[in-house]
Amino acid sequence: QVQLVESGGGLVQAGGSLRLSCAASGRTFSDYIMGWFRQAPGKEREFVTAISRGGGVTRYADSVKGRFTASRDNAKNTAYLQMNSLKPDDTAVYYCAAASKSWGTTTYRNDYYDYWGQGTQVTVSS
Repeated sequence: QVQLVESGGGLVQAGGSLRLSCAASGRTFSDYIMGWFRQAPGKEREFVTAISRGGGVTRYADSVKGRFTASRDNAKNTAYLQMNSLKPDDTAVYYCAAASKSWGTTTYRNDYYDYWGQGTQVTVSS
């Protein structure tokens, strides 16, 4: 079992920045690919980004490319999501997730991931 706890959400004005953290425990953190997803009210949960085990490979949704950056510190068992130039459309509950599968073309899928955090709210005001 892997336990994931997100933090760092909050209220920010459009154009501002936030950094989310995802603290992992229970298993060897570096064994897992980490993903970030978000779910806005009335919408399905959508892929934001994924980062490989070593952190050298990332994948981003088109909607966040150039604004969001995924990173991880395996020594601290923590994944991060740096969000810049935030827009009201970025308002959502953000979730981190962990996958034990090999890196592939399906890292954007919800069912690719084995473990999920409880989410943290990000609200961007206009």
